[in-house]
Amino acid sequence: MKKMKFALTVIVLVFLVLQYSFIAQAQNISKNQTNKNTKKENNMKTTDKFEFQALPYAYDALEPFIDKLTLEIHYGKHHKAYYENFLAAIKGTEMESMDIMYIFRNISKYPVAVRNNGGGYYNHTFYWEGMKASGGDLPTGKLSDAITKSFTSFDEFKKQFSDAGKTRFGSGWAWLSLDDKGKLFISSTPNQDNPLMDLTEKKGTPLLVMDVWEHAYYLKYQNKRPDYIEAFWNVVNWEEVAQRYEKALSQVSK
Repeated sequence: MKKMKFALTVIVLVFLVLQYSFIAQAQNISKNQTNKNTKKENNMKTTDKFEFQALPYAYDALEPFIDKLTLEIHYGKHHKAYYENFLAAIKGTEMESMDIMYIFRNISKYPVAVRNNGGGYYNHTFYWEGMKASGGDLPTGKLSDAITKSFTSFDEFKKQFSDAGKTRFGSGWAWLSLDDKGKLFISSTPNQDNPLMDLTEKKGTPLLVMDVWEHAYYLKYQNKRPDYIEAFWNVVNWEEVAQRYEKALSQVSK
């Protein structure tokens, strides 16, 4: 009888140890997965190729300048559609294993669906990262000096950049970029083109972009694109732009 009780006690103890181990392991996996998801949600930049990355801020973070509903639709519908259509356009081709920068440098060789949707996928990611809550301060340091050198003053730069967005016929983008000589320039591209593409009029490394497609502003600003452009300056992430400038400049000097 004592042997039976002892055996039952051992079995119960073994069961409890195994159960505890299983629960602890499950909790650890869950915790690690949560950490990964949190990291992904808080950091839009990822090394994973062609990933639909999370916004680096909440949908309402850019209010009142860019409203929550517009951001939800713009990111969750428009941007995601470009991403999914881009994947469909390159599926089963050599482009699946290519870097998107290489694709852009040779975009004239590829189908228009790759150009439109690849551009839409990349341009929007770049646009989100270039904004932040409580942004809009003036640039500082080397970037500020470069802007003054290239455009005489920040106010003149702001005017020229805004005009590039205002005068873009139809849909497109306004860009601040660095050319292969290390000089800043402002340009505008139609549809989903960007300065990285081999067929664009003025090529360079993008530093800042403003989306002037109607879906970027129409819910809040209706047809008043200039009002949206003026509001955009309140959410520019100049720290991010400065980092892009430093990186691009280092590549030029090599």
